[in-house]
Amino acid sequence: MILDLKRIFATENSVLEVNHLLDMSDVDFMGNYPLKDPIKITGSVSNKASVVSLNLNIEYTFAAPCDRCGVFAQHNHTVIIDKLLATAIERQESDTIITVPDMKLDVDEFVYSEVILDLPSKHLCNEDCKGICFKCGKNLNEGECGCNTREVDPRLAKLMELLDN
Repeated sequence: MILDLKRIFATENSVLEVNHLLDMSDVDFMGNYPLKDPIKITGSVSNKASVVSLNLNIEYTFAAPCDRCGVFAQHNHTVIIDKLLATAIERQESDTIITVPDMKLDVDEFVYSEVILDLPSKHLCNEDCKGICFKCGKNLNEGECGCNTREVDPRLAKLMELLDN
């Protein structure tokens, strides 16, 4: 979706509403395709006192196996964008200003980048996930497995004997 912003830049107190769905189901993230549902984009581009601003609310659902226990889990995420738009800026780069030299903004490309940057680096089924037993592979969220997890590294066995005394 490409927004033509010529009218917004030319007319003070003008607003262009944005309501769009973006399909990112083909995004491969660490061997999974976690963005099965369309990304919901709502917001506006407005010109107030000759300052053009972009305000977007990006909502997506991240669905993938838990990084600790492997159980499939999904969580909703929201990215809020509040940036200024300009046709040119003096400095080369800015975190708060997006340059649109031809007064057109490719919303899909912009949102794609923002969602990719926001994807979680660690995806858990819940904050207190216990993971799986490193010996038998049982999901520890479902209960203890009974394995003896108190094995001592042979290099530290003598130190363990001191603790036992």
